[in-house]
Amino acid sequence: MGKITNEELLKSISNKFEGQITVVGEPYGLLTLETQSENIIALLSYLKSDPNLQLSYLTDITAIHYPEQEKAIGVIYHLHSLVNNVRVRIKVFIDADNCHIPTATELWNGANWMERETYDFFGVIFDGHPDLRRILNVDDMTAFPMRKEFPLEDPNRVDKKDYFFGR
Repeated sequence: MGKITNEELLKSISNKFEGQITVVGEPYGLLTLETQSENIIALLSYLKSDPNLQLSYLTDITAIHYPEQEKAIGVIYHLHSLVNNVRVRIKVFIDADNCHIPTATELWNGANWMERETYDFFGVIFDGHPDLRRILNVDDMTAFPMRKEFPLEDPNRVDKKDYFFGR
């Protein structure tokens, strides 16, 4: 089977989910879509099970933090069709104070560890996840290290003062 173009992929998704997705762009040829958290499982399920698209390989689930935006946390899904040699990125932005999104473990068993890592570093709670707990950080850690909530450097450090460097 030949490669599906991004236009064909977008047409198929748009026909099925009219008004529920937004095209963000095609950076480096990677079709990037945005949707709402209530639509994500239906969209992922469609992309995985559609016999023409066959986007059945979940490459990654991760997140990003934009503290200046209203919906500060973005959950990112990367899907790949090994048959059609096409990839798609799906973004879902959620509120940083209420970081809940449905789990994708119903569709892919491998989503388990990806969601645990995203929870561990960004604090995203995947509703319905079978074992949502920290995977890399210590269990009693209260912060989420990949969020941009803390200054990059300690302002009280004295070894970074200008007079040490002749300034």
